Amino acid sequence: MKDKRKKYLGEILAVLLGLIWISPFYLMLVNAFKSKREIFTDVLGLPEGLETTNFVEAFIDLDFINSLLNSLIVTGVSITIIVFFSSMAGYALARNKSKLSALILMLFVGAMLIPFQSVMIPLVALFGKVELLNRYGLIFMYLGFGSSLSIFLYHGAMTGISRSLDEAAIIDGANKFQTFRYIIFPLLKPISMTVGILNVIWIWNDYLLPSLVLSDSNATIPLKMFYFFGQYTKQWHLALAGLTIAIIPVVIGYFFAQKQIIAGVAEGAVK
Repeated sequence: MKDKRKKYLGEILAVLLGLIWISPFYLMLVNAFKSKREIFTDVLGLPEGLETTNFVEAFIDLDFINSLLNSLIVTGVSITIIVFFSSMAGYALARNKSKLSALILMLFVGAMLIPFQSVMIPLVALFGKVELLNRYGLIFMYLGFGSSLSIFLYHGAMTGISRSLDEAAIIDGANKFQTFRYIIFPLLKPISMTVGILNVIWIWNDYLLPSLVLSDSNATIPLKMFYFFGQYTKQWHLALAGLTIAIIPVVIGYFFAQKQIIAGVAEGAVK
């Protein structure tokens, strides 16, 4: 009886936690279809009618297509170069056992402890002098800030891959880059998925760094949402409609990549 009670209590607690977790999404979606008057009179209730004009106006004012393209370009290019350079760096540091390699790895690990806010002002000032306060400069910054953890993860994964694979490839006539490209890198797919997921979550949702670097014409979705909420702080029906539109790409991306995401996290954790 005690075990059954504990089971029922656990299920009730799980349901309550689920309701608490989903409640912000309910409020956002329901109120996005309401008029301004409905939101202030009954914020929890269902809408009397579907105000689809909220989404049309929010879509136009949010400049959604341009913001989405900017976010896709910045995130996609940043993830690609982070995975490319970090995997090679992790491979080189793991295969070259020397004091210098150990020192470089420790520097990368130590860099993870440095908060971005502490270097924010001098970094932006430096990039401003070389005229890189644009998408190219932002991507370069993401490479710098994302490499430390990524190299650490790749280095840890490399310790589980036997050196005999490198030796066999060299005997067959492959050089170092070919060995890495065709033999080692495919074996790093689980950790590459993990690195990609961690950096996508951070880069796609980042507001602070783009706010210091990008102009309004190149604004990403989080930055554009900040401007949008500043413009519609009292028109919550439009603000919530804009927020609903902004999360649609994330939901669609997760829907199509959920198997790879779950597999990458699980296998990366085992590694």
